[in-house]
Amino acid sequence: MMWESQREPPKPSLNIFSILLAAVKAFPFLCVVLGGLSVLLLVRLIEYPVFGQARPVTPYITKFVCRSSLFFIGVRCRVMGTPMLKPGAIVSNHASWLDIFALNAFQRIYFVSKSEVSRWPLIGQLAQATGTLFIERNPRKSFNQLRLFEKRLDAGHRLLFFPEGTSSDGLQVLPFKSTLFAAFFNKKLKSISFVQPVSLYYEPPARQDERFYGWWGDMVLGKHLLLTLATMKHGAIHITFSEPVAVADFESRKELAQELESIVVATHEAARAMARLT
Repeated sequence: MMWESQREPPKPSLNIFSILLAAVKAFPFLCVVLGGLSVLLLVRLIEYPVFGQARPVTPYITKFVCRSSLFFIGVRCRVMGTPMLKPGAIVSNHASWLDIFALNAFQRIYFVSKSEVSRWPLIGQLAQATGTLFIERNPRKSFNQLRLFEKRLDAGHRLLFFPEGTSSDGLQVLPFKSTLFAAFFNKKLKSISFVQPVSLYYEPPARQDERFYGWWGDMVLGKHLLLTLATMKHGAIHITFSEPVAVADFESRKELAQELESIVVATHEAARAMARLT
């Protein structure tokens, strides 16, 4: 698949009104994120000694924070399908930093993320507090990371990861890498694990570039956040939950990755076509 976006989309101009709007929206957004993070950490002080990795309470705080954050930003979510309750993982295409809020808002999940994210301001702290599993892109550490991945699955966590390995412009789904799927093919997990494909399509605000919400390449998070907050009337995030697939039905991680990629591509294209008709 060809990479379409070599350049960033044109930026809407900011004026005094839009900057004031961003400031007004930033206050409740930061309050709910920072306040929710504080409450989560306090609850975790009690939750961890009693339940360990189980986390029966804090995921609900995460869902509340993410739904509230999207509300204060002004982005609507249109959800199709149902999040799975079976053991295993969720995979999705990756288009924006908003993915974190959109995917956490409707299900109890734990992200798998590259280790660099743990050092990002605010998002890194939020990710660590919510139980994100950080992995390094280092082939020499791949075996140990797969063992950690398997340990979290064995504990009953539904992990969510982005098989593309990077974010895109939101107009396409990049090829899925199959590396992390290897964790499902040990004897214990293969027979009981399911993977649910989820697609995200970002419908842009009226009269804006279709890549408006895309965040990729060398884009600066702070500038992208400012532009998002400075937008008066937003578009919508189309979230499509497809039927889970059983790992036991596949002979290899590559076959599993290809099947999931084809489902995500199809549902992403369908959501994009539907948005253009409305």
